[in-house]
Amino acid sequence: MDETKYSPSFETKWYEFWEKNGYFQPTDREGKENFSIVIPPPNVTGALHIGHALNGTLQDIVVRYKRMKGYNVLWVPGTDHAGIATQNMVEKDLASKGIKKEELGREKFVEKVWEWKEKYGNRIVNQIKRLGLSCDWSRLRFTMDEQLSKAVRKVFVQFYKEGLIYKDKYIINWCPRCHTALSDLEVEHKDETGKLYYIEYPFEDGSGGVVVATTRPETMFGDTAVAVNPNDDRYKDVIGKNVVLPIKNKVIPIIADEYVDMEFGTGVVKITPAHDPNDFEVGRRHNLDLVVAIDDYGRMTEEALHYKGMDRFECRSKLVAELESKGFIKNVAEIKHAVGQCYRCHTTIEPYVSEQWFVKTKPLAEPAIEAVKSGNTRFVPKNWEKTYFEWMYNIKDWCISRQLWWGHRIPVWKCEDCGEYTVSEDEPKVCEHCGSARLIQEEDVLDTWFSSALWPMSTLGWPNQTDDLKRFYPTSLLVTGFDIIFFWVARMMMMGLHFMKDVPFRDVYIHALVRDQYGQKMSKTKGNVIDPLEVVEKYGADSLRFTLAILAAQGRDIKLSEDKIEGYKRFMNKIWNAYRFIKINTEGMEFEEKPKKLSPASIWIKSRLAKAIKRVEQGLAEYKFNEAASAIYQFIWHEFCDYYIEMSKVHMDDEFSYSIKYTLLEVFETILRLLHPFSPFITEELWQRLPNKKGESIMIAEYPEYKESMISEDIEASMDVVLDTIRSIRNLRSENNIPPSKKIKVYMKVEDEKTQSIIINFKNYIYALAGVDNLIITHKPDEECIVQSTIYGDIFLPVEGNIDVKKEIERLTKLLKKQEKSLSFLNSKLNNQAFLEKAPKELIEQKKAEFEDVSRLYQKTKSRLEQLKGLV
Repeated sequence: MDETKYSPSFETKWYEFWEKNGYFQPTDREGKENFSIVIPPPNVTGALHIGHALNGTLQDIVVRYKRMKGYNVLWVPGTDHAGIATQNMVEKDLASKGIKKEELGREKFVEKVWEWKEKYGNRIVNQIKRLGLSCDWSRLRFTMDEQLSKAVRKVFVQFYKEGLIYKDKYIINWCPRCHTALSDLEVEHKDETGKLYYIEYPFEDGSGGVVVATTRPETMFGDTAVAVNPNDDRYKDVIGKNVVLPIKNKVIPIIADEYVDMEFGTGVVKITPAHDPNDFEVGRRHNLDLVVAIDDYGRMTEEALHYKGMDRFECRSKLVAELESKGFIKNVAEIKHAVGQCYRCHTTIEPYVSEQWFVKTKPLAEPAIEAVKSGNTRFVPKNWEKTYFEWMYNIKDWCISRQLWWGHRIPVWKCEDCGEYTVSEDEPKVCEHCGSARLIQEEDVLDTWFSSALWPMSTLGWPNQTDDLKRFYPTSLLVTGFDIIFFWVARMMMMGLHFMKDVPFRDVYIHALVRDQYGQKMSKTKGNVIDPLEVVEKYGADSLRFTLAILAAQGRDIKLSEDKIEGYKRFMNKIWNAYRFIKINTEGMEFEEKPKKLSPASIWIKSRLAKAIKRVEQGLAEYKFNEAASAIYQFIWHEFCDYYIEMSKVHMDDEFSYSIKYTLLEVFETILRLLHPFSPFITEELWQRLPNKKGESIMIAEYPEYKESMISEDIEASMDVVLDTIRSIRNLRSENNIPPSKKIKVYMKVEDEKTQSIIINFKNYIYALAGVDNLIITHKPDEECIVQSTIYGDIFLPVEGNIDVKKEIERLTKLLKKQEKSLSFLNSKLNNQAFLEKAPKELIEQKKAEFEDVSRLYQKTKSRLEQLKGLV
């Protein structure tokens, strides 16, 4: 390996080392607090995406930090069987070989899914490892492991016995493609432009009729009433009359119900209890029949007469043509409305009446609401509590049955003789009601979120009272995305409180979305997806992890680009080069004895280090990952590398030679421990090479401790003057294109004696870091100079030998014109109404930021030009 520059080729070596040595497993340190966390289980068939990378990185930062702080840490990994998603993938795989699942039968098909799981199931686990996540792989769980299945069966049986699980005929969301029920949360709503059809339903007595407005005329074959609002004066006289259903010629009543929106359409609606959830409730209130006109494959039933067997959308177009030809359609209007789609296959869902199993959620939601209200579980950021409460207060019973073959089969057996159910954790031999042995198990499986809802307790061994469960429940933290607060977080809360009598986690950290550099959602169709595995191979896991952490501001989506990851690879390279400098200057030396006297630079860097440690710990305590990462970055790149390493060169051969080298090593070793949770690989690689490390691995070394005794405000105040002076001189050099190798003379005018004393005492640092060979303190320079003002005084750079004034005026004049042109272009763009209305919000913000940047540069160029013109 070429040691002159950073290359992340050592990353996999260290992961194997950590795993082999058992560092990921919890310790039994007496008197130490426990810290536990469960990974949100990715789908067993999934691949690592950038959302997983963010979620895992944030968890690992906390886990590694807590481990180094001495906690007994348990991080349980695992994968989810993912019901529909996995079944769909296996079905597609079989279809490519010309096989249908029905040809195999349930048992053989499930065997195929297990084969698929064995083949692909560990793929995401290996990808997670590549990112450096320090989970305890000896405790790897899968939601269909036997022990977790046992937990699922116990919960179902107990709920059933407590009257919290019931079976009922109800209208549910149905996917005709996946052929299963979906919960409300599994339906995605997409805005579409559709048609609103105005159809006349004639009165039975032939005296006219009413016009109903509908977006779904094909469901009219299931109509069992027409409804108006009882408060609508237009229709008071028609309530109780009958109308004739067009085409079907069936007589149905006109009923009154406050559900009807008087403002929608004509104020008259058709009621189809079997094909609309609101109509279903109206039908219940008015004892209307359920007439099923569309079957579970989205085809028309015999109720649709000559349209029987036709696809629902084909039926719609042909029925509309027939209604038009017979004069029933009075108007057709365009309408924008939200259409529900299956979250997996994007087929338009069909409201469908069928028998399903449900959990009564209201009694479970009440304690879960109270737990967050009382602060027993807290959301970070806090504003997500509102989202949680809104859903919990309006919670509906949870439809838990799915018409799939892959998943936890419902532990219910129906007796063929007496028709009663036997609900049991183990397969019963006889019916508990009549003793018959003729039992048939329910075909349906449970919603995948049913088993996921038990994750914090089932992974720790529940329902068995294991040591892990006693030690590590409730878990300390859950890190997850806002999109599964309802799916998962709320349900874990309900389950944990009901069965463990305690919340499943103390803190819930909700992270934002990772978007592209313009703030747009990543998608394959847009071509803006960043593959974490590709960037890990290219830039290293440390670079990606640090980028994600420093961008993870609470409540703000992350705008990620490959350029940013590449930028933080340069940060890794900076650290690597710092190590090389230290190695060259300390190799072969013994550092047993602490130095008796430190240079001002060493006192300053130790003081700054103490403050950096405090800021990092504060950031981590508040889950402000970006603030913690920024504090590390600022300290390492600027204070340690840009300033301290350069200042250390001043003392390599003077009275502070030993102490400067000792401090370089001491501070660098501390830096590596400070950075380790964020970038674990480079820190382990370099830590292992240090002569002053203590222990087997940085992973189990002690996290740096903030010590107030290291703070030196006096030295820091003096160094503020020195560093500001250095920055100002560097700025003058840069603006005037003075090469770094050229030593320059500068004059400085200071207003007070204290500042003058600091400049004199610390002159050697200014000489070394600003490329100065002569600094003269004076009230007025005795030669022509350009000046730069600072808060501590004015700095003068002689013109002679440094600046060709005429040439510089010429260059700056050209630059100014170029900047004026850019400003004019950006200004016209930002005042163009068409651009502001059509352009994406992110692009507009980008142009505004560009305008501000160019404006700042323009002002700087202008003022510099004026200063130079004053010299001619």
